[in-house]
Amino acid sequence: MKRYTHLFFDLDHTIWDFDRNAEETLQELFVLHELEALGLASATEFIATYTRNNHALWADYHLGKIDKETLRQTRFRKTFTDLGVHPDIVPVAFEDAYVELCPTKTNLFPHAHETLAYLQQKYRLHLITNGFQEATRRKVSGTGLEKYFTNIIISELIGVNKPDKAIFEHALKLAGAGKEESMMIGDSLEADVYGALNFGMDAIYFNPLKAPKPDDVLVQIHSLDELTRLL
Repeated sequence: MKRYTHLFFDLDHTIWDFDRNAEETLQELFVLHELEALGLASATEFIATYTRNNHALWADYHLGKIDKETLRQTRFRKTFTDLGVHPDIVPVAFEDAYVELCPTKTNLFPHAHETLAYLQQKYRLHLITNGFQEATRRKVSGTGLEKYFTNIIISELIGVNKPDKAIFEHALKLAGAGKEESMMIGDSLEADVYGALNFGMDAIYFNPLKAPKPDDVLVQIHSLDELTRLL
């Protein structure tokens, strides 16, 4: 592989285990908000429905099809109504409770700290996230990740999301890095991998669920510690 000096990481679903943290949060809120009284007998079904809706909405957000407010207003309302809850009795405080609690969760993907500590000795590390600024800062500080990263680039502050080339351009300028010496590592084919590749920057696809890999994506990993052998 080429000689890199700067590595750019995604956060959610790549280092911070979004699905596991969301599941923990929703298990707690399911009980706290007494969702069984609304006719929802299964937290498991509620979480699965939310996860499906949330992933679809985030895909639209990455591409600029919806804004932050639409994402947050829609994901739980749609989840409740998909499960047969009348719109008039959807708990209005549920989204706020989720946004307050979820970023405090600290589950990372296996080997996150060891891998970042190892890579930090060889490269300058940076984050590029499409996450929202207040949640991102709480996730990073709560898990002790800030010590690894020279720059934390949050799309909400920049005004463009991955895969827009402008956010990669901004990140490289901030880092004082060139495309040829930089690598993007992330779980989203659309936002992270193709975003970087279309910008002219190499990328590694983080694929812990071992989904089928497109032929035009040359490098993938299933576990973060594979980076210590690759880089």
